[in-house]
Amino acid sequence: MSVPAPASQSAASPGQPKKAATAAWIGSALEYYDFFIYGSAAALIFPDVFFDESDPATATLLSLATFGVAYAARPVGAFFLGHVGDRTGRKKIMVFTLILMGVSTFLIGCLPTRDQVGTLAPVLLVVCRVLQGISAAGEQASANSMTLEHAPPHKRGFFTSFTLSGTQGGQLLATLVFLPVAALPEDQLLAWGWRVPFWLSVVVAAVGYVIRRKLDETPAFAQQAATEGVAKMPLAVLARDHWADVLRVVAGALIASVSTIFTVWALAYATSDSVGMSRTAMLWVGALANVAALAAIPLWATLSDRIGRRPVFLIGAVGSAVTMFLYLWAISTGSYPLTFLMGIVAFGVVYSAANGVWPAFYGEMFSTRVRLSGVAIGTQIGFAVAGFAVTFAAQIAGPDGDDWVAVALFTAALCVPPVIAALSARETHKVPTEELGGQARREAARPESVTA
Repeated sequence: MSVPAPASQSAASPGQPKKAATAAWIGSALEYYDFFIYGSAAALIFPDVFFDESDPATATLLSLATFGVAYAARPVGAFFLGHVGDRTGRKKIMVFTLILMGVSTFLIGCLPTRDQVGTLAPVLLVVCRVLQGISAAGEQASANSMTLEHAPPHKRGFFTSFTLSGTQGGQLLATLVFLPVAALPEDQLLAWGWRVPFWLSVVVAAVGYVIRRKLDETPAFAQQAATEGVAKMPLAVLARDHWADVLRVVAGALIASVSTIFTVWALAYATSDSVGMSRTAMLWVGALANVAALAAIPLWATLSDRIGRRPVFLIGAVGSAVTMFLYLWAISTGSYPLTFLMGIVAFGVVYSAANGVWPAFYGEMFSTRVRLSGVAIGTQIGFAVAGFAVTFAAQIAGPDGDDWVAVALFTAALCVPPVIAALSARETHKVPTEELGGQARREAARPESVTA
């Protein structure tokens, strides 16, 4: 069934691009606050709470594996939510994903521990983590589509970057919340302190719902629905006409491995017995790196509006492969000044080049009819690999978990597919919004691709 829209919705109303960008920023920040507090807890708390304390190395490995479980669930969520979003609109998905994330995160804070219910505890943890993954699968793609389709054509990079700067804001908020929690005495931390950040997701869900339910549907989707109609089977259209770009997005999304290695594995490595850096100091590294990212992301995105998406993305991908060596080396020295400096440079500045430009870069590969599906499926398959990169890193780091060179080489190898994807992609920063994807007219001419 097509989704009719008034003619007035086919053009953006004054202030709507800023409103969409703000809603994407705040919603992504709140959503990824939930997602990233799990990462901190998986590295610092869950090995002691949910797994067998008699084997610390295995407990840490299993805990990090639960972090990756959500990434495995994300492709499944992407297929479903992408289909629904391209059929019914971006707004409904944005509201649904936020509520689902808030509820599942709150439930994690209520779970019994291994000492209380045995092996049922990690099972329940994995279930909640899967729900988080399904939510995250639709969050960025829907927010990205919303901002891109509202944005002025010559500022799509800048406006879509709010989705990712919101993500960094959420990670910063999660880190700041964990700082006082990590400073609690060990017995209080493990007994109840770790639960508090998860309980705060109730506030996250409530605030996000109020913000997003007032947002208008995008002019591009409303116009598509009112004239040519939405795709009856978006996934079929995507597979038939956009498969090459989906593969490019999958390859490009592997750049997220830099984020997961930085956020989770490097944190676990730095605070391990082999290095012995303090939890609080390493959480501050992440906090300051995210502050730098909040400034760097919109600057990189604005640069991409001027010189193109491909060169900026390549700077981030190649630069991240190099700076990960420097960051992990800095940790291995035990030097706090070096670690802070390289953490800010590697994650806050260099990685932000790729991270800030991909929302526009990926979204511009697809037409309105399949944009949400294309971005959601492509990114979530790539992110699934990135999520388990933490588990692989823990395995290749050796029995003592201190072979940082092997982990740096592994991370650099995962930066190669994004480089290839960028080099093979079209440059789209000057293409009009209605012509993005290069398939709109051909798809509209095929009656099987639209609703009756």
